[in-house]
Amino acid sequence: MPLTPEQILGFLKSVHPYDSISPDAQSRLARECKVQRVEKGTIVYALGDGLPGLYLIHDGVIEIRDEHGAPVSLLGVRNSFGERGLMHGGLAVTSAQASEDSTLLIVPADIFRKLIAEHDVIGRFFDRSGKREPHRRELATTRAETLMAANPFTCLPETPVQDAARMMRDKHVSSLCITAGDKALKGIVTVRDLSGKVLAEGLPFNTPVADIMTAAPFTLSPSAIGSDVLHLMMERRIGHVPIVEGGRLVGIITQTDLTRYQAVSSADMVSEIAYAASAEEMARVTARIPKLLVQLVGGGSRHEVVTRLITDIADTATRRLLALAEEKLGPPPVPYLWLACGSQGRQEQTGVSDQDNCLFLDDAVTDEQRDGYFADLAKFVSDGLDTCGYIYCPGDMMATNPRWCQPMRVWRSYFEGWIAKPDPMAQMLSSVMFDLRPIGGHLPLFENLQETTLEAASRNSIFVAHMIANSLKHQPPLSLLRGLATIRSGEHKNTLDMKHNGVVPVVDLARVYALRGRIGAVNTRARLVEARELGQLSQSGAGDLLDAYDLIAETRLLHQAELVKQGNKPDNFLLPSKLSDFERSHLRDAFVVVKTMQSAIGHGTGLLG
Repeated sequence: MPLTPEQILGFLKSVHPYDSISPDAQSRLARECKVQRVEKGTIVYALGDGLPGLYLIHDGVIEIRDEHGAPVSLLGVRNSFGERGLMHGGLAVTSAQASEDSTLLIVPADIFRKLIAEHDVIGRFFDRSGKREPHRRELATTRAETLMAANPFTCLPETPVQDAARMMRDKHVSSLCITAGDKALKGIVTVRDLSGKVLAEGLPFNTPVADIMTAAPFTLSPSAIGSDVLHLMMERRIGHVPIVEGGRLVGIITQTDLTRYQAVSSADMVSEIAYAASAEEMARVTARIPKLLVQLVGGGSRHEVVTRLITDIADTATRRLLALAEEKLGPPPVPYLWLACGSQGRQEQTGVSDQDNCLFLDDAVTDEQRDGYFADLAKFVSDGLDTCGYIYCPGDMMATNPRWCQPMRVWRSYFEGWIAKPDPMAQMLSSVMFDLRPIGGHLPLFENLQETTLEAASRNSIFVAHMIANSLKHQPPLSLLRGLATIRSGEHKNTLDMKHNGVVPVVDLARVYALRGRIGAVNTRARLVEARELGQLSQSGAGDLLDAYDLIAETRLLHQAELVKQGNKPDNFLLPSKLSDFERSHLRDAFVVVKTMQSAIGHGTGLLG
């Protein structure tokens, strides 16, 4: 039976983002929708067809395939499709076929564009870039959840004041929140309370804190902003503001927290590290990186800005450690160059980073000097980086490994060999080495090496084919039936690996584009932009991939920042259940774009059959 306007309207009210527009707009849209019934096996549209509008599945299942015929999605009720083609000239960039008898609603193309223009919620939903406008990091407009210390120290109402004092001393804090039950806040006690109410009045040390605490203290919610905190502190002359959500204590903000927030910046941290006298002194600075991450992400900074600033800190620490090593070991016997590879090389470090580095030595170096002075220098710097939180590379891609501490003639032979005989190990090593970036030492040692290597590699079609195959090893976490494919077992079961299955597939693709286009940039986003300018990527393909990468990378950083705010260490393992339906939809679309680009680059060389 055909759908009535009332049935269409009821359905639209159950589908986001149409559930968020006004009733009048919903009614108009219901009248404008067309209904199409398709039988199993019917081609809804083929690649390159003109699209009549946006398709919305009322019932049934539709299979979406990319331009090479590879399946990318099985879509069910309330899913829409065809929007990418509509927003790229009106021609289908995929193909769609009914896997079951299905009923489709079609929002005509002109109505679809009008909806996007008139309704912000619909425009945001179909803007798959997920871009956030950057703004300045200002204390007054920063949310309390960013400013607060999560998991504040607490005690029970019956705790003796002496025990409370000892806890504050041992934990190096100036207050304790008094809670009962499920973190229900009862009061707060401060160092001033202990001195003014216990010592000054001569109360027994076994007095319960409930007798001296400030009961029902002033509180704020996590959604409050910095100006709320400042105004409350000044008006009430208090230095501690508990943060409460749903009656439960979730954090606390002190005057010290506000001071630290204003003081923490990458420039200040770089300055402190540049004059540090030891790795331990630097470690006290790098320990603030998670807080910096939270502030930058909370302030709306784009992911490439956040990772660049965090990487700058690692670069400064490395250069300072090199200087300290030379102070200890004496001047180097021959020129050397310390280089970073991996995420530091690409200037893409996040809150979770190990170290990947190597040493280029002048060809005049002797074996004794390499195994003596430079081995000691490498150990000093790598040990110092580990002290600063940049853990040793699990794959031993470090200058402390004799293989990666060699004279230039050996390095040239490495690259020549990897290009001439691109076996699986050579592919892996080449991937790392194409991300090399000089950090400190004698820069002329790196001159012309990258250019000559790129030129030789790009001319070798077999090497390029192997690099393309290597770039397809990490696949986006897509499941045809369930949407997002999570890790099936182990410590991180049911999560998405936002590094290896999120950003790494794009990093690998960008490296191939750089190889084929002889692009000297090592940063992933810079490579994609230059690949577009050189014609390695079409304008639309580059735009889609850049938007997808931005969304994936920023989702990863948001996840890490959220963990830090909760008092946990940042990691790359995201629970999809933590995302809204809106966020999951956009993230999956981003993964589909990456999968499509992988399919395209593979079919372009005949590697995927």
